[in-house]
Amino acid sequence: QLQLVESGGGLVQPGGSLRLSCTAPGFRLNYYAIVWFRQAPGKEREGVSCLSSSDDSTYYADSVKGRFTISRDNAKNTVYLQMNSLKFEDTAIYYCAADPDYYCSPDDSPEARDFGSWGQGTQVTVSS
Repeated sequence: QLQLVESGGGLVQPGGSLRLSCTAPGFRLNYYAIVWFRQAPGKEREGVSCLSSSDDSTYYADSVKGRFTISRDNAKNTVYLQMNSLKFEDTAIYYCAADPDYYCSPDDSPEARDFGSWGQGTQVTVSS
């Protein structure tokens, strides 16, 4: 069964940057659409960014457009989420999720219920 592993979270000041990584030992992530979700305390899990496997189409939530970039390094079997200009409201646990058939449309927010493979999450805290 596909198991995802996130890393790269941490504590950062507002305006700072972090790069999250998602990998899957034993599985080729280039065959999967990858979505980064986040969940803040007391809030629902939110789709932040998505990268398709077929044509690398992407989705970004309005709240992160222009600040976050999702990318894939097939040689390292890793999907990244580069997060710049971080804000207090970006504080959350960030999860990556995968599905072999999902297509990322720029106008459609991914729903957590559509993904069966998840990582354990990595904490991102933006604080001064």
